[in-house]
Amino acid sequence: MTYDLFIGDRTFSSWSLRGWLMLEKFGLPHRTHMVGLYDGTMAEDLKDLAPARLVPVMRDADGIVIFDSLAMAETLAERHPEAALWPADPAARALARSITAEMHSGFSALRADCPMQLRHQWQGVTPSDTVRADLSRIGTLWAMARTRHGADGPWLFGRYSLADAFYAPVAARIAGYGLSVGKTAQAYVDTTLADPAFRQWRALGLTKSYDPVPYDLPLDHTTWPGPRPVPARAVTDGTPENTACPYSGKAPTHLMETGGRIFGFCNATCRDKTVADPEAWPAFTAMRDAAT
Repeated sequence: MTYDLFIGDRTFSSWSLRGWLMLEKFGLPHRTHMVGLYDGTMAEDLKDLAPARLVPVMRDADGIVIFDSLAMAETLAERHPEAALWPADPAARALARSITAEMHSGFSALRADCPMQLRHQWQGVTPSDTVRADLSRIGTLWAMARTRHGADGPWLFGRYSLADAFYAPVAARIAGYGLSVGKTAQAYVDTTLADPAFRQWRALGLTKSYDPVPYDLPLDHTTWPGPRPVPARAVTDGTPENTACPYSGKAPTHLMETGGRIFGFCNATCRDKTVADPEAWPAFTAMRDAAT
């Protein structure tokens, strides 16, 4: 079964990120469709998916529409037990469901004051007392999950679970606003930012520009605190080393330079997502390294 997933702008839509990670991280087949969240076309884009009115929205092969992220999570867990979206241990699973539900309905101060943005890290943000309270609670939940059930891996419950999909945008908020958290929480933020799927999502988001930029602030900013991308840039001249786009296999029409080498891609998006973070894309790095 292939799912159709309808999402908003990757750089800013935290709930869309959650929906995509549910499918991407567990290898569930899906097609992604963009909805004009910041282009004013969302109502029109979702008109055939009633009663959905927000993103993400998931539609299955039978045309059934699931339009809430927690409902999507439980539907996928029910349909794909082999994918182990929740922890297998009953105690871990109960805690994972509980902290996921709390994220789904809570932390309103953090969500309101620090909307997700993946462009850079703001400098000089002074969190309110209510945001600090949210961060303290999040730190407590993450530490509890890691201490009780996280010994077998870097994620909240060791192995990646739906809880990690739901908390990925929380980690992104902490990173994007330079919010101070404890060592355990910061280590989890770093794990999230380094995750290849998260890096791919962010790189695709950076292929789109905005004027005006949503959630802009009158503050200085510095580079995004995740893994530093390998330098790369779009170019118009040169002969690519490859004869086929590493993603589609089509003939190259758009060029990128990195490390003094030229590579070609079949369209601007394929090129620009690779320019944003070359190391995030195994298909590109495999082609690059094979040609060395």
